[in-house]
Amino acid sequence: MISITEKTLQDLQFPTVLETISDGCNTDIGKEKALQIKPFRDKEELMQSLMQTSEYVSSFQNNNAIPNHGFDAITHEIKFLAIEDSFLEVGSFRKIANLSATTNVLLNFLKKFDDYYPNLNARASRVELTKDIITAIDAIVDKYGEIKDNASPALSGIRQNMNLVRGKVNQSFGSALTQYNGLGYLDDIKESFVQNRRVLAVLAMYRRKVKGSILGSSKTGSIAYIEPEATLKYSRELANLEYEEKEEITRILKNLSNIIRPYLPLLIEYQDFLSDIDVVAGKAKYANRINGILPAITDERRLFFREAYHPILYLNNKQKKEVTHPQTIELKQENRIIVISGPNAGGKTISLKTVGLLQLMLQSGILIPVHERSETFLFDRILTDIGDNQSIENHLSTYSYRLKNMNYFLKKCNKKTMFLIDEFGTGSDPELGGALAEIFLEEFYHREAFGIITTHYSNLKILANELPYATNANMMFDEKSLEPMYKLALGQAGSSFTFEVAQKNGIPFGLINRAKKKIEVGKVRFDKTIATLQKERSKLEKTSLNLKEEETRAREESKKMENINTKIQQKLESYQELYDSNQKIIYIGQKIDDIAEKYFNNKNKKELIGEFLKIVEIENSKRKKATPKEVKAKVEKQKEIIAEVQVKVEEIRKEKKEKKLKPVVEKPKPILKVGDRVRMLDGRSVGSIDSIEKNKATVNYGIFTSKVSLDELELVEAVKK
Repeated sequence: MISITEKTLQDLQFPTVLETISDGCNTDIGKEKALQIKPFRDKEELMQSLMQTSEYVSSFQNNNAIPNHGFDAITHEIKFLAIEDSFLEVGSFRKIANLSATTNVLLNFLKKFDDYYPNLNARASRVELTKDIITAIDAIVDKYGEIKDNASPALSGIRQNMNLVRGKVNQSFGSALTQYNGLGYLDDIKESFVQNRRVLAVLAMYRRKVKGSILGSSKTGSIAYIEPEATLKYSRELANLEYEEKEEITRILKNLSNIIRPYLPLLIEYQDFLSDIDVVAGKAKYANRINGILPAITDERRLFFREAYHPILYLNNKQKKEVTHPQTIELKQENRIIVISGPNAGGKTISLKTVGLLQLMLQSGILIPVHERSETFLFDRILTDIGDNQSIENHLSTYSYRLKNMNYFLKKCNKKTMFLIDEFGTGSDPELGGALAEIFLEEFYHREAFGIITTHYSNLKILANELPYATNANMMFDEKSLEPMYKLALGQAGSSFTFEVAQKNGIPFGLINRAKKKIEVGKVRFDKTIATLQKERSKLEKTSLNLKEEETRAREESKKMENINTKIQQKLESYQELYDSNQKIIYIGQKIDDIAEKYFNNKNKKELIGEFLKIVEIENSKRKKATPKEVKAKVEKQKEIIAEVQVKVEEIRKEKKEKKLKPVVEKPKPILKVGDRVRMLDGRSVGSIDSIEKNKATVNYGIFTSKVSLDELELVEAVKK
């Protein structure tokens, strides 16, 4: 029987996760249900919930997206239907019809795509599918939430009479308006509405001359609002018909309420089903945000979370665009307790909370952000002691509260329990508190409980090293910068780096030395040894990373060389084929040349044709007749080659166009002077400049001279270069 206390939920910030899931729900009932999520007591129900969420997550990627399942809550309508002789308003029936239609669509969809969503369909199959509710409501209420004219014969007759009377009202009013406007009795606005009735806007001085009923006046009293006498008769008749319509609608709604009332349990079930799907959708959206998956759940006592993220921290860091460091943690029968040590603000508590929260989420049917090869089993209890639990109301100190908590742990702890204790043993004298914490740890160990504790106590680190099925772990620390690396390393205790951090924060070296003398030499040496080991481990980690990078580069180079060798081999084969083909052509050519020479000498056509046919038959005997399939494949290959060539040609053309479009950088023109050997830009004849006048040069070509613009000339030496 799974039993997890409210304190554990609070310690692990489970309500924060539920609030985020609730925000992802579309309906108010779904939001409320999401906030009430608790760990499942039954394994089968838990697996169903996890699989449903996993299936919904898959709908985000496939083409068969789950249809809309949003709805307006009918909680108020359900209460009214439960009361005999009560009836619902027309708008409530529209909500009920929409709820039924949405449910029917979803039930049909899940049934159709059972292969994709078997667990969601299993939940849906428990709900009855019926169109009777929609049919009954649609016969009375239209899609805009109004009673239809043909809802009953009586209503139809009443509304027809109302339309006729309205016509008479408008006709009589129009006649009165024309008459009194012609007499000049009306104000510029001519007409208005008072008490939802159409009235004439009569000037106050003429109000006695207009026959009718005064229904009001303007604020200044300059206008009297009068309903004409002719219209008044029809207005009374219309009012009577409106009353009859209201009475008939009430009768229709009562009748419809009585028709729908037997379906009350089904409507409750519909609302429950859609709100459950809404919660599943909220969990799926949350899983999508945190990259949550369903790890393997085994019966073997093993918890292995690989590359696990704390979901709350992950989302916060994502919003701030900061990096979140994943942790890999394993608990099993041969390694069931981990003692994490190391400096403050190094991530010990986050590592502990990550394991607890992820296990709690999983046992509540929520997918978790871990590597797909992770696995775990289900605990009956998760016990936590995290943070300062000083109780002012009960007059308990931190240590008293923790002792009370430890007493509860001792009562409930067994091999199906996971315990998480932060800063184990603190709150009392270090020596005495440490000794008591050591006894508690031994007791939890002998009961075969799984657990993670964080501590600074050396005796607990030593105990974890001595117990066969417990292990030390430390949060890694950069020995140069003295900054936390937020990475958990199993197998070795961590130093608190107390004196190193103090020195970094500016505490005088003399004071630190005096502090060292105050404590036992053995403890300083022990802490120093741990710190040295941590530094060595950090160096080994860096060396390992460098080696991995080198190995990766070597593999890439090896792959490149393999690709080059393959290409060379292919080219050699191609050259060999080309060579063989050329040799064959040369041989046939020589044969034909011999036959041609024979024919030249003896002019024997018969012999010529015989020899030629002989060569053709020899060559044909070497050929294999291709099957239609091979011919088709050859044609397809030729088409592919042609297509590739066309693509290449297009690329070459594009490159040429781009080259043409590139601006040509013109070289600076040399200054021409008398005596220079020149020629025209588009000519070949070379001459020398005799004289230069006003940007024109007289060029002597030997036989003749010519006057040419300097811009059209170029130096012969420049051309040669």
